[in-house]
Amino acid sequence: MNPAHEYHQLQNRRQFFQGAGLKMGGIALAQLLGQRAMAKADPAAQMHPAMPGLPHFAPKAKNLIYLHMNGAPSQIDLFDHKPRLTDYYDQELPASVRNNQRITTMTSGQKRFPVAPSKFKFKRCGESGIEMSELVPHMHSIADDIAMVRSVHTDAINHDPACTFVMTGSEVPGKPSLGSWLSYGLGSENQNLPAFVVFTPTVKNPSQALFTRMWTSGFLPSKFDGVKLRGSGDPVLYVKNPPGVNPGDRRAMLNALGTLNQKTFERFGDPETQTRIAQYEMAYRMQTSVPELTDLTGENKKTLEMYGPNVQKPGAFAHSAILTRRLIERGVRVVQILHRGWDQHGSLPAQIKNQCMDVDQPTAALMKDLKQRGLLEDTLVVFGGEFGRTAYCQGKLTRENYGRDHHPRNFCMWMAGGGIKTGITHGATDDFSYNITRDPVHLNELNATILQCMGIDHSRFRFPFQGLEQRLTGVEDVLPIKALLA
Repeated sequence: MNPAHEYHQLQNRRQFFQGAGLKMGGIALAQLLGQRAMAKADPAAQMHPAMPGLPHFAPKAKNLIYLHMNGAPSQIDLFDHKPRLTDYYDQELPASVRNNQRITTMTSGQKRFPVAPSKFKFKRCGESGIEMSELVPHMHSIADDIAMVRSVHTDAINHDPACTFVMTGSEVPGKPSLGSWLSYGLGSENQNLPAFVVFTPTVKNPSQALFTRMWTSGFLPSKFDGVKLRGSGDPVLYVKNPPGVNPGDRRAMLNALGTLNQKTFERFGDPETQTRIAQYEMAYRMQTSVPELTDLTGENKKTLEMYGPNVQKPGAFAHSAILTRRLIERGVRVVQILHRGWDQHGSLPAQIKNQCMDVDQPTAALMKDLKQRGLLEDTLVVFGGEFGRTAYCQGKLTRENYGRDHHPRNFCMWMAGGGIKTGITHGATDDFSYNITRDPVHLNELNATILQCMGIDHSRFRFPFQGLEQRLTGVEDVLPIKALLA
């Protein structure tokens, strides 16, 4: 609603006529003094202050990059090498391995559960010897900079609740996302860009949908929502002034709107009114900062080549990756890239190869770019999906073609950067990548570890809602994974 209309609708007829002259005159005066108001505006005004008392202790990482492969990449074909599966090709998955564990309705009606070995070769990479598939040759070069976690597990077995869980710590919609928690608690160093930015690159076969709950603020004030930058056209809709409106006019209008909104807040005390004031101001600042952010003409040619051929194609994963580095460089607290198309119930070898060609080189380039600029030591990078994939085949099995069903019991993620040990592998699974045999890591423990790196004690990081002291990590006692912490 237009704030001017809203404000005056809340007054009675007599109140309006008593003050109309002064109020309308005040708005006119604000327009006449627009340039002066713009000059007096404090460019250092804190748009994203940290909460009092945060961080709880000196952080190892100041920023977070979360690379989410939506749809659940197959750990067996990427990061969890299981050579003994070839001995069981097309044989029934042993009952002792499955152990009557929950499976989805997509394979519960199958007569057989034939074991499907990966058709892809693996190699030990770097001095650390972390095993990775031939599908991610560029990531081979960053093996010594990451911590591979092979024993992550989750509670959800279907995509929507699992994606909600991995991003909010709960299968139930309505909770704040990780990025929203961090922007709420820690704010941002950049006052001209959002504290939390989201990219959703375009893909050929998007498969699973992306829900805004993966980057919204839930019960936190909505000013902590992630801001999605678009992959085509203007990165932000209406970021440019319409014809005939100059920055001075815009500044005068915002000053008038701010006055009206402040009066509304003083009357009703609704925190969303403060959100409105802050978001109008942020939109004004983004009119300058976003075009500068997305202009790659000043980037070194070698840097652009490092990200791959799609780096200057808006909407591509590579383009999102280099903009992510530029955002981190500018002090944005959290950047999240959500890449779709990893839900491969059939034709997995061909589909996963295409997906890896899209993300492998830009991901490795992002890591190297951060490192060579001295940003990686202050930036935490997380790469993974919402759950894993089964060792048995869904549908028809051949040596060249197979599909895999959902598998929440174990999957792989990797972490790197501020606060994380380098060149290590944490956790292990059985010969079928079906059950964890050492050092299980629940997603809430992973989120506690992320918060620890950012200088936050997850058990003390709370927000009162519906009679509970809500936390990102849930109500149960969990601890950060000390073995991952540098």
